[in-house]
Amino acid sequence: MEPWLIVVLVILFILIVLSIVSIRVVRQSEAIVIERLGKFLKVGSSGVRFVWPFFDRVVAKISLKERVADFPPQPVITKDNVTMQIDTVVYFAVTDPKLYCYGVERPMNAIENLTATTLRNIIGELELDETLTSRDTINTKMRTILDEATDPWGIKVHRVEVKNILPPRDIQEAMEKQMRAERERREAILKAEGEKRAAILTAEGQKESLILKAEAARQSTIKEAEGRAEALRKMFAAQAEAIRYINEANPSKEYVTLEGFKALEKVADGKATKIIIPSDLQNVTGTIAALAEVVKEPKKEEKK
Repeated sequence: MEPWLIVVLVILFILIVLSIVSIRVVRQSEAIVIERLGKFLKVGSSGVRFVWPFFDRVVAKISLKERVADFPPQPVITKDNVTMQIDTVVYFAVTDPKLYCYGVERPMNAIENLTATTLRNIIGELELDETLTSRDTINTKMRTILDEATDPWGIKVHRVEVKNILPPRDIQEAMEKQMRAERERREAILKAEGEKRAAILTAEGQKESLILKAEAARQSTIKEAEGRAEALRKMFAAQAEAIRYINEANPSKEYVTLEGFKALEKVADGKATKIIIPSDLQNVTGTIAALAEVVKEPKKEEKK
């Protein structure tokens, strides 16, 4: 083989190797920071990127996805001198790879320390009860402070969550006793209110029952009296109608005498101890006529 051909093949081989080494494939949601001769050159986004060998160097490959940093519990002291353990979770994303690479040494360690100091400052302004009931306030304040502090580092803090708040054991026991007493108090109040309501409903039911019974008795008395009055009215009307028929028929003396004897028979059949019988028929007729007048009197008064 000719010497010049060997040289050409060696040069081609070197060019192929350099080309392979110089090509960088950047994945989606990633970025690379490229330096040339030790100086920042550019940020390579996703796709195929060419890096000159011996001159350019990829110093960092950075993920642009949102990250979750779960930091261990930190001891903090409240305004009323109660020491608690609080752990936090920080959600953040890299927005500027250049600042993230050159802005701070060990960014994760810097975020953890910044979170701990910020948490101590915020909790130091709150008392124990406020700390346990103000998680949203603590989260909002921490997110605002961390976002402003990490902005020069090319980091955007999206959310900060307080995961656990662990007061001392004696404080937990005191809180549990307080909660138990509060639940028992509420239970006693609800029970008393229930008994009171039941007594009120029972009394109202008895009152309504008495009212309904009295109303029913009144209605029954009224109906009974109306029934008796109606019966008397119909009886007197029937008697008056019978007398009218007799008067219209112009009865003879014999009929009147016979009716008089029937009346005397009814009188004798009763409980009367004395019976007066007229000596003549004329007196009997007069007695029957007097009885007829007595019957007519109620009828006249009723028509009036």
